[in-house]
Amino acid sequence: MGYRVAVVGATGNVGREMLNVLSEREFPIDEIAVLASRRSKGTEVSFGDKTLKIQDIDEFDFSGWDIALMSAGSGVAKDYGPKIAAAGCLVIDNSSYYRYEPDVPLIVPEVNPDAVELAFKRNIIANPNCSTAQLVVALKPLHDRATIRRVVVSTYQSVSGAGKEAMEELWDQTKAKYVPGKDVEPTKFSKQIAFNVIPHIDVFMKDGFTKEEWKMTAETRKILDPSIDLVATCVRVPVFVGHSEAVSVEFEHPITDDEAREVLEEAPGILVVDKREAGGYATPVEAAGDYATYVSRIRIDPTVDNGLMFWCVSDNLLKGAALNAVQIAELLNERGLGKNKKSKAA
Repeated sequence: MGYRVAVVGATGNVGREMLNVLSEREFPIDEIAVLASRRSKGTEVSFGDKTLKIQDIDEFDFSGWDIALMSAGSGVAKDYGPKIAAAGCLVIDNSSYYRYEPDVPLIVPEVNPDAVELAFKRNIIANPNCSTAQLVVALKPLHDRATIRRVVVSTYQSVSGAGKEAMEELWDQTKAKYVPGKDVEPTKFSKQIAFNVIPHIDVFMKDGFTKEEWKMTAETRKILDPSIDLVATCVRVPVFVGHSEAVSVEFEHPITDDEAREVLEEAPGILVVDKREAGGYATPVEAAGDYATYVSRIRIDPTVDNGLMFWCVSDNLLKGAALNAVQIAELLNERGLGKNKKSKAA
C-alpha cells in the first residue's frame, strides 16, 4: 500500500522541488494533496505528468493522511505542525522551528537514520538547514574513520536559499547593471547582491555570529556528534542555485588525503570529483539539479596535526531541502513506519 501525502507550501521553490523529487524517485503514493495559503488556492502545480490544484490549508482535513512534507516557513510550522501531528499525520518540516527541540529528531538519512525511531514522540521530524545537510553528509564517513575534533567552514550560499524574491532580485540587479540609470536597489538583501558577496545570512547575534552560522554548529552537533567543535562564516553569493563550502577539519587520528578520498568515494550520497588540474573540481553549475553532494579539492592541511581540507558543493533546493525530506519519507517506508495509526486504512 502507498501513502497519502500532503505537500504544504507547494507553490514555493522547495515545495515544487518536493513534488518533482517524489515523482522522480517514484515514492509510493496512493493519493497526494498540494496545500498553501488561501491566496494561492486554485493555483496549478505539476506532479509528474499530472497537474494539481492548490488547496487552502485552513480548509484541509489531515485525518487519514500519512505524511505532510512542509516547506512553508517557521510561522506555518508553529501554527499547523501540532494540529497536523495530532491528526495522526507525520510532519516532515523544512523550517528551523523544530530543529533544536530535544524531542524532535533532526535527520539526514545518510548520517543518522536511526533517529527516525524517535519521530513518534511528537509525530514531527525536522529537516536540517541547507548548508548543514551537505556538510554532514561529507563529514560523516570521515568522522567514522578518524574522529573529528574541530571544523572550520566558510559557505558560499546561493540566493535560492532566500526564496523566490531573492532570485528575482539577483536577476533584476544583474540586468540593470547593463542599462544606465536603471539600478535596482536591494530589498531582500542588505546590500547589492549582483556582482557582489554578502557576509551576512539571517540575523546577527550578540556574539557577532549570524544565526545561520549558529545553526551550522548546533545542527552538526545534534545530527553527527555533540563533541564536535564547529565555527562557520556564511556568505551569500550571486549564484542562483547551489551552495558551496570550503571546509577545514582537524581529527583525533591521522588520515591522509588518499585515505579520505577513498572513504568519501565509498560513502552514500557523495560524488568525488577531485583531479588536481584546471576544471578538475565541482562547482554549483554541475551540482544544480543533481542529487549528489560533490566533494573536491581534498588535501592535507599542513598547519595543524591531523588536518584535512576539502570543497563541498550541493543543490540547496535538493539535498539541502526537498531531496532530504523525501529521503526521510523513504526511510520511513523502508522501516514500515509513517502510516497514520488513526486511519482505518492503516
